[in-house]
Amino acid sequence: MTDDETDAALPAGTRAWVLGSGKIGHEVNCLGVARELGLNPEIREVRPRLLFQGLAPYGPVDPRDRLGRAGGALAAPLPDLVFASGRTTVPYLRHIRRAGRGRIFTVFLQDPRAGLGVADLIWVPEHDRLRGDNVMVTLTSPHPMRPGVLNAARADIDPRLAGLPEPRVAMVLGGHSGSHRFEAADVTALCLIARDILEAGQGLMITPSRRTPPEVTVALREAIEASGRAAQAFLWSGAGDNPYTQILALASAIVVTGDSVNMVGEAASTGAPVHIYEPTGGHAKMTGFLDNLVATGAARRLDAARQPGWSRQSWTYAPVDATQSIAREVVRRFRLFRQS
Repeated sequence: MTDDETDAALPAGTRAWVLGSGKIGHEVNCLGVARELGLNPEIREVRPRLLFQGLAPYGPVDPRDRLGRAGGALAAPLPDLVFASGRTTVPYLRHIRRAGRGRIFTVFLQDPRAGLGVADLIWVPEHDRLRGDNVMVTLTSPHPMRPGVLNAARADIDPRLAGLPEPRVAMVLGGHSGSHRFEAADVTALCLIARDILEAGQGLMITPSRRTPPEVTVALREAIEASGRAAQAFLWSGAGDNPYTQILALASAIVVTGDSVNMVGEAASTGAPVHIYEPTGGHAKMTGFLDNLVATGAARRLDAARQPGWSRQSWTYAPVDATQSIAREVVRRFRLFRQS
């Protein structure tokens, strides 16, 4: 191990928790950083009673979950380091920081919406406004799609994907959110995108998310069948494991819907050209994020109806991935915390 690697490592035996909010997007951010640090964190699910849930992020922790209390979410043995994300976890992390009395280092990923005192280190994406001495800012979100993970996926190809022709193109689908929705025009556009990929002779790998409306996947399946090229395509039906990691790893290009910072960021970490389809709606913060990502050269916005030949376009860029730099900042601040 080099001196640089030693400096970027946590002390041996460091024990970590991830506070689970029940939302996979929050836990993915935390697990991405934790695993980059070589940790195997214990996930502590936070399920406060209704009153305390409603008071988050400003209210107190549910008293039955106070730090070290037997049977509670924060029962012993206690960790050295805690990651959290999501509104429900904010009172818990704030409580850990205070009750731990300088023994437990705390990290919050995303804007806690409750001030800088929530955690020792707060990470936010560039399009959020929160700034402070304990705030770190990057363009994209942390995630578990590390180079080693992607390389391992390429070396052990899922049989459902192995027979697809190359080059293979991924379609990564989000769904309804507070600022975006998938209307009939979006369904039509996504079917057109899928058809263009198939007609170009490329393999098509489609992975919906939990938020993807059923009518989107039904329409895509019908479009694939109508194309007469079903042997070129895989659409995850929800049965069996979702080969999401392998789909990203095998993709020569990625089409991703522009309703999720996490999904778009994971796509841009692969080094494959990223085509962003923006569904109906929008939000200034998301638009700003996409603008900045396009400016890096990693991604381009996609309107298949007005961009003939888009599926044959290719370009190169250095993968956009903030996970390692966030992990290094955690180590730096953790060491200073311990020294003090």
